Amino acid sequence: MMADERKVLITDAPWGDVAIESAILKPHGVSVIAAPNGRESTLAEQASDVDAIATCWAKVTSAVINAAARCRHIARMGIGLDNIDVASATARGMLVTNVPDYCVEEVADHAMALLLASVRNVGFFHHRIKTGEYDLKAGAPMHRLSGRTLGLIGFGKTARAVFQRAKGFGLRVIAASASGNDYGTGCRMVSLDELLAESDLISIHAPLTPETRHLVNRGTLARCRRGVFLVNTSRGGLIDQSALQEALESGQVAGAGLDVFDPEPPDVSQPLLRNERVIATPHAAFVSEESLVELRERVARQIADVLEGRTPPHVVNGLRVGDGP
Repeated sequence: MMADERKVLITDAPWGDVAIESAILKPHGVSVIAAPNGRESTLAEQASDVDAIATCWAKVTSAVINAAARCRHIARMGIGLDNIDVASATARGMLVTNVPDYCVEEVADHAMALLLASVRNVGFFHHRIKTGEYDLKAGAPMHRLSGRTLGLIGFGKTARAVFQRAKGFGLRVIAASASGNDYGTGCRMVSLDELLAESDLISIHAPLTPETRHLVNRGTLARCRRGVFLVNTSRGGLIDQSALQEALESGQVAGAGLDVFDPEPPDVSQPLLRNERVIATPHAAFVSEESLVELRERVARQIADVLEGRTPPHVVNGLRVGDGP
């Protein structure tokens, strides 16, 4: 195969172009193709003669993978892997990579922004003033942050960055994770049940897996302190959205800050998103001008590594360049 025949498919580019990827890959004799849409049938057709696939949010299913006869590498332009059929890719001998330490600062900042805006009634008062009401008494009672307890569900890089920020506000921070590892931070690690019972505020930083889907549900919400605040900047599927809406209506949950939904984009007319106690942003936590450039450059270099016969950093499925199915 001649170098100038090599192709990379970008399944979706929320930033609007593939200029950065093309600039890095063109010197390697690679052309970059942007898919016209993220439908499975479209991606399967587009992937039929590509050497690598890079995806942000579009689903790279087994059908897409099986159609990609000469593909050697699937690159996730982000951290989570729930939109890639990793097992199918591995069976076909395709390396799967991600960028696990990307946008940590941005997501941690966004989680704190949602938390502060919820607890201090910023979102609520902003909405009321925009509708013509200026009334301090309309808001729910507010409490001093210092001395309250923030529970972190998951304790990866982003959660640990939130931990450091939260300490600056005088919050007492606890965390629950599968490993129970505090990574030398001194954060008190607890069980999920202990976290639910003790936390005034909860921020979710767990991966979405079959085991964690709807981790936050009617049962877990009922075990929370009444009046808890909930923030999710991880994956929408971690929360049963109907259960959250019921908990908001009953007062069990005092407010929520949501950056992720299931599905995405969500139905913005649904009661949950119309609730004035919910602050919603459009999966924006990862975004900064700096983070997007970093992400795109790092993914393009991963792809270049594979196509030049080198195993790139952050292979998640244990394969190396040269491994076969």
